[in-house]
Amino acid sequence: MEINRKAPAVAAQEIRIEASPAEVWKTHADINGWHTWNPDISASKLNGDLAPGSVFKWTSGGVKITSTLQEVEDSKRLCWTGKGPGSTAMHLWTLEADGEGTILKTEESMDGWLVSLMKGKMQKTLEASLNGWLIDLKQEVEMGRNGRSV
Repeated sequence: MEINRKAPAVAAQEIRIEASPAEVWKTHADINGWHTWNPDISASKLNGDLAPGSVFKWTSGGVKITSTLQEVEDSKRLCWTGKGPGSTAMHLWTLEADGEGTILKTEESMDGWLVSLMKGKMQKTLEASLNGWLIDLKQEVEMGRNGRSV
């Protein structure tokens, strides 16, 4: 799966996490646990296995989203599509080993009438959301690795 690079809102970011891809994956692929470490997510529930075709529902920034897993490659790649009010999204996550750490990359595109109507605001919101997610995940994984996190 690839994102829609022509969508009204498109963002890509990456971060280095001081943990193996398997350690990062354990936290990131636990969809039911997202709300425990990501303050933007107030609820997250995977219906089924962590496998292509499984649906999960979550609330991010107060917006209820229904997403479907498209690709799941253990410790390497997690991709989904999602629908919210007036918008559709495509979200890719890739994990690459970097010595004893991991480079976590994320790309997302958002389309739909609401995104087109509020293009500038949606672009800024998307960029801030991805940045926050990466920082929160890094903190959770690294602190958990060092035994300081719950």
